[in-house]
Amino acid sequence: MSHGLSLHIGLNSVNPDLYSGWDGQLAACENDARDMEQRIAKPLGYETQVLLTAAATSEAVIAAISGAARQLDRGDIFFLSYSGHGGQVDDFNGDEPDRKDETWVLYDRELVDDELHELYITLKPGVRIVVLSDSCHSGTVTRALYEQTAPLEADAGLRTHRVFRSKRIPRDIEAAVYEQNKKQFEAIQAKTREAVGKAVEATVILISGCQDRQLSSDGDVNGLFTENLLAVWDDGKFKQGYRQFQKAIKHRMPPSQQPNYFVVGAPNKAFEQQRPFSMATAIAAARPHREATE
Repeated sequence: MSHGLSLHIGLNSVNPDLYSGWDGQLAACENDARDMEQRIAKPLGYETQVLLTAAATSEAVIAAISGAARQLDRGDIFFLSYSGHGGQVDDFNGDEPDRKDETWVLYDRELVDDELHELYITLKPGVRIVVLSDSCHSGTVTRALYEQTAPLEADAGLRTHRVFRSKRIPRDIEAAVYEQNKKQFEAIQAKTREAVGKAVEATVILISGCQDRQLSSDGDVNGLFTENLLAVWDDGKFKQGYRQFQKAIKHRMPPSQQPNYFVVGAPNKAFEQQRPFSMATAIAAARPHREATE
C-alpha cells in the first residue's frame, strides 16, 4: 500500500507588522484547511499536518514540504492544500510570460511560486502530488475586487444571501509590501533561478480556485472554491478522475471564478484517471512535461 502524507494550510490573517499594517483578515480559510484534513485526508488514511494562521510561516511550510519530500517514495502521494490570500511579485527569473510570479500570502511573508517549484523538484520520480489552492492567481492587477452573493438555505421561508470577499491582496498593500521586501524577493528569485529551469520528475496535479486572470472568494464558512469542491466530493461518493473532478467543481462556480486544472512534471495518465486523493499506486514512466488546461 502506498504512503499518503498531507499538509493543509489556512490563514485567516497575517502579521500586520510584516505587511505594512495590513492584517489580511479573512473568515473561512482555517475552516477550509480543517475540512480538507477532516473530511478528505483523514478518512482516506493520510498522515496529516495542519498549519493555521500564525503557525503558517514560510519556514514552517517549507519545512513541512521538505519533510514530505524526504519521506515519500515512488508510488506514494502528497496532498497539499492552501487557503488564504494570493498575490504577485515581479519576476526576475524570466520564467513567467506576464513577468509576474504568483505567491501564497503566508503569516510572515509571501511564498513565491518559484520556491514551490524548487521544493517539487526534490520529490522522487513516481511520487504523486495533489495541490488544491483556494487563493487568487490573478494575472490582471487592474481588475476590481470581486464580490459574489450566493444563496443560503431557506430560513423560515425567507431566502437569504451572504457575501464572498476577494482573497486577493489589495493592490496598494501589495505594492508597499513589495517595496519593503524587494531585496528579499530578488534574493529568493536569484536563489531559485537554477531550480526553475529543472524539470519536476514527480507528477503534480494542481486544481486552483480560479483562472490566472480571476479572483477567488472567501466565505463565512468555507471559501467559494472549497465549498463547491466539498459538495462535489460528497464525503467520498465521487468516483471519477481528477479532470472530471475539476469539471464538476467548475460547473457549480460562477463565470467570474472558474477553477483551473494544471499538470507539472512527469506524465502519469493513470494518476489523472484515479479517483481523487486515492493512495492506490499509479506509476508513470515518461519524460517530464508541463501542461495547462481549463
